[in-house]
Amino acid sequence: MKRCLMIGVALATLCAASALAHARPPTVMNSPGYDRRLQESRSQLGSSPTVTEPTSTPPVKPKRSKKKQPN
Repeated sequence: MKRCLMIGVALATLCAASALAHARPPTVMNSPGYDRRLQESRSQLGSSPTVTEPTSTPPVKPKRSKKKQPN
């Protein structure tokens, strides 16, 4: 009985601790300078005319099958 009670308490503690944890790494923070530079770089990418040529697909080669050796 004690064992079952201790498992229940441990499980409840684990659930409570995981509910309080934030789903982001500690390195994430608000940085106005970084946000400003990011917006500037995105606007530069949007205003620059980039021409991309479609790539030619390589010809499809038939798959080779392994030859069965006679017994």
